[in-house]
Amino acid sequence: MFVSYILSKVRSYMRYRETVRELSLLSDRELDDLGISRFQIENIAREHAVA
Repeated sequence: MFVSYILSKVRSYMRYRETVRELSLLSDRELDDLGISRFQIENIAREHAVA
């Protein structure tokens, strides 16, 4: 039970980091097309990791 909890937290963190990395690679223009500003990247990634 504890191991599965830890694994789920690790997977969530990995999803968070991947999302931050991918969004950070986009240009400001591409982010604007998506309706995202640079300062929102971490919040969006956090929401994505939990979902």
